Amino acid sequence: MEISYWVVAALLALMYLYSGGKKVAQDKERLRPMMGWVDTVPMPYVRGIGTLELLGAAGLVLPPLTGIAPWLALAAAIGFVLLQIGGITLHLSRGEARLIGLNVVLLAAAVAAAWLATVWL
Repeated sequence: MEISYWVVAALLALMYLYSGGKKVAQDKERLRPMMGWVDTVPMPYVRGIGTLELLGAAGLVLPPLTGIAPWLALAAAIGFVLLQIGGITLHLSRGEARLIGLNVVLLAAAVAAAWLATVWL
């Protein structure tokens, strides 16, 4: 279970470090080709989502690694579940059902991380 958690958590953390870093550091014009929804969401919200993604990535890895407040890994995984539910909802409301594939995969991985965190941590 421990190895499974680390594989899932590492993959999620890498994905969210990349995605969150882009949302925090890039402007709307550079984000638009990959994230068309940034036109309908105010940039402070996009930056906030990016910040939450970066914090969540750290929360998946650092607490179990250091042994300090390992329950934060479960909280981070649950946060990613909620984030992906919001992302799927946004895409569906924009008529972009064909674009939710990655969201569904990330949702499943976050659910797996949350379950593994409850079993292992």
